Amino acid sequence: MGTQRNGFRKERFILSVDVGTTTIRCHVYDKEAKVRGSCSTKVVLLYPAEEHVEIEPEALWKSFITVAIGAVHDAGIQMRQIEALGISTQRATFTTWDRRTGVPFHNFITWQDRRAADLVKSWNRSCTMKAIHGVMKVLHFLTRQKRLLAASLIVFSTQHVTFRLIWVLNHYKQIRQAASEGNCCFGTIDTWLLFKLTNGRVHATDYSNASSTGMFDSYQMCWSEFFCSLLSVPLSIFPTVENTNHDFGTTDRSIFGESIPIRSAIADQQAAMFGECCFDVGSVKVTMGTGTFMDINTGCKPHTSVAGLYPLVGWKIGAEVVYLAEGNAADTGTAIKWAQELDLFDDVKETSDLAYSVKDSDGVCFVPSFSGLQAPLNDPRACASFMGLKPTSTKSHLVRAILESIVFRNKQLFDTMLRETRIPIVKIRVDGGVSSNDFVVQLTADLFGRKVARPDHCEMSCLGAAFVAGLGVGFWKSKEELKKLQSTDRVFLPSRPLKDQEHCRLLQSWDRALRRSMNWYHQTT
Repeated sequence: MGTQRNGFRKERFILSVDVGTTTIRCHVYDKEAKVRGSCSTKVVLLYPAEEHVEIEPEALWKSFITVAIGAVHDAGIQMRQIEALGISTQRATFTTWDRRTGVPFHNFITWQDRRAADLVKSWNRSCTMKAIHGVMKVLHFLTRQKRLLAASLIVFSTQHVTFRLIWVLNHYKQIRQAASEGNCCFGTIDTWLLFKLTNGRVHATDYSNASSTGMFDSYQMCWSEFFCSLLSVPLSIFPTVENTNHDFGTTDRSIFGESIPIRSAIADQQAAMFGECCFDVGSVKVTMGTGTFMDINTGCKPHTSVAGLYPLVGWKIGAEVVYLAEGNAADTGTAIKWAQELDLFDDVKETSDLAYSVKDSDGVCFVPSFSGLQAPLNDPRACASFMGLKPTSTKSHLVRAILESIVFRNKQLFDTMLRETRIPIVKIRVDGGVSSNDFVVQLTADLFGRKVARPDHCEMSCLGAAFVAGLGVGFWKSKEELKKLQSTDRVFLPSRPLKDQEHCRLLQSWDRALRRSMNWYHQTT
């Protein structure tokens, strides 16, 4: 099972670290893809000003090293038994640093940060954007290329890196200076970790992370010269974009006492997709964590959306590029955490029982839009709300309404995906913390009218990064082998016909509530 080392056989393992929004976790995987050791720690978020959300780069680096060493220790093995390291990271969180010293110019600015909201607003309303939209409409009319129609509807968002990076370039003179001298490095979390792990030798990212920034052209597979020149962002600051299973070099011996090959860097949602073995066109995975991320494998072409689905590179391994179309709802876990803080329940595991304890929500509707509504409605000014409350409404009704709202958003995203991509669905898998809730997954299966499978454990991003790294070093031989290793905790079958009148009525009344919550916060000029 292992290789001959120092005259005795040693079992070998893959080490994989996932830097999520709330947790950094590390798992040690064996040949059967079983977790042999684990370690995790919380991501410490800083809020230095209103709407600013940051992470201290050195603290993140120390946590990364701590969980990696901790997981190896927990597995009762030695670092030299690690065959390869895989890294999965939250997306669109970035920092910049000095190329010569490796010292960051500022903290990581996370994807949740809204400091660039005014900048985004003024750009979306600008004459330049109106001109771009107009030109693209004309070009679409002449060529009938759907990509040009999508470009005529494009709007910027704070979730992408673009305007937070412009904010940084506007606010820090030393960064502009370093960029003009060719000494500024831009990087998402994976890029920073690769830089640190190789002691400054590697300034790189992979296609999945690059395509999640909003600065990357997924059609041309390179950083967007058009956007960079339009927004005056120097191209020189960007890392080299490599394959997802690229040989990123080895970790500096001083870090772990051994040099470990780094064989995958992948964005967390794409990693979860890989971990769920969604390798075939029409495979869907629904991650229900802090937010919901629904991804469909669209094959070797990026999907061009007019409803706000985002075309991403899933992974590039060798010559094969797999694209995904993604829709998201921002407030899945947020809504549940909020309800918990209101003392509607103590333990999240209780929520399923509470929801099942009543036959329906007694006409109560909840709209889970603490951060506005994403695709297909795309309204940043929508508010979260309860509607239809009565004197008879109990705690159980409220909890049921909250859980139902998560599923109704799933249904909305799923219908948009079906309508837009027209790709036949081959399988649906769920993961993420909220997917451990039976009520949510069963209702999802009912409303989709399809079977939905849930894995044994919900941390798929870590497994996905491990799978990519393992394939890279021959630890696992093929995707077929990975599919055989896949574990399923439970398959949920739709329990009622799809066109069930009751479901239709529920969805209609929720849709009414949704529309009444829209445009609640008036835009300040």
